[in-house]
Amino acid sequence: MTQATDLERKVAAEEARLVFDGFDEAAAFEIGCRLVDAARRAKAPVVIDIRTPDRTLFHAALAGAAPANDLWARRKSNVVFHFHRSSYAVGLENARKDRSLGPGIGLDPIDYADHGGSFPVRVRGVGVVAAITVSCLASAEDHAMIVAVLESMLG
Repeated sequence: MTQATDLERKVAAEEARLVFDGFDEAAAFEIGCRLVDAARRAKAPVVIDIRTPDRTLFHAALAGAAPANDLWARRKSNVVFHFHRSSYAVGLENARKDRSLGPGIGLDPIDYADHGGSFPVRVRGVGVVAAITVSCLASAEDHAMIVAVLESMLG
């Protein structure tokens, strides 16, 4: 088996570094608003979705986003909840291993997508409690938009 790439290690480091001390509806709203501002500045026609496994905490669809972006957001966040890793990290690993999400690993691609753009909300001492998702740009760009906002908040 080949070793993780530099990009995989970079994404793993982001996930390890961007950990919350606590997370609630107010935090989800602040992150969501910051993502909306970032997307507007970039003129990015994205869907922004922040959810726990059982409820939506924040959702916005910017001008130009398509209904399919909502479906992609759900599928990418399902990857976060299943693997407790970003959808980008899972996609990078799958590409390196020449595999995909599907019946071979027990996941239906109708419900799971390992494209970048969903990031785990990990609370120190608790684990993954939510997923922050951006959908419409290229995988790396969706992921980078989330990471930039979280770095500005969490340092």
